[in-house]
Amino acid sequence: MPLITKQIEGAVAVVTLNRPERMNALSREMALELLEMLHRLASDPEVAVLVLTGEGKGFCAGGDIKAMAELDHTNLELQAAGLRERCEIARLLHEMPKITIAMVNGAAAGAGLAMALACDLRIGAATAKLTTAFVRVGLSGDFGGSYFLTRLLGTAKARELYFTGQTLDAEEAYRLGLFNRLYSNADLRRETLTFAAQLAEGPRTAYTHMKRALNAAEDSSLAQVLDIESWGQCRCRQTADYEEAVQAFAEKRRPVFRGG
Repeated sequence: MPLITKQIEGAVAVVTLNRPERMNALSREMALELLEMLHRLASDPEVAVLVLTGEGKGFCAGGDIKAMAELDHTNLELQAAGLRERCEIARLLHEMPKITIAMVNGAAAGAGLAMALACDLRIGAATAKLTTAFVRVGLSGDFGGSYFLTRLLGTAKARELYFTGQTLDAEEAYRLGLFNRLYSNADLRRETLTFAAQLAEGPRTAYTHMKRALNAAEDSSLAQVLDIESWGQCRCRQTADYEEAVQAFAEKRRPVFRGG
């Protein structure tokens, strides 16, 4: 049984963590398989939006604690290098030139939460629960969770959630802004994929430059962001999608973007 599955629906790629018997906990093999798939999808010109979700009742329970306990802990440098390689999953979700959406169908903990936070948008099921979880097992955290949570909630709330390991239910996560949208479990997939398909109809080059500027805005100066925005805006003016939008505006109709 594949640990990661992929389904393409139009210009939307749905990537599913497929280890439901372990609440989709990330083994080393599973993480590397996911990393390889994300690399492929990041450069796939047919894909505009990537949706990440989990099979069964959970999104991702984080790292596989049982497997981690069996690791050789004597070579710290080797361990850190291997973990850092797998943490590229979070960087890819955050930086790839596609819109990334976490469809959080259940519990997201530890690295699972971090992956959801790394995505551009998060859409949750009513039964979803979020927790940093690391403190519960005597760990400090990985997969960029501290980076993303601090930027989404501010340093005080991020520290509280890391130090306490508090579990947030779906309503609280939505109130805090961790979920962009919230749906019943029955409606989650349909509503998420409908939204993803709508986004996929948009101007892809513009999305790429929007994402680059928005990412830069997290830790760059205003002058640096203005440089990035100016370059991206002028690049978008060279696209067929921009020409189509101008023509559609003149003709008072909805533009049909084709990704050019």
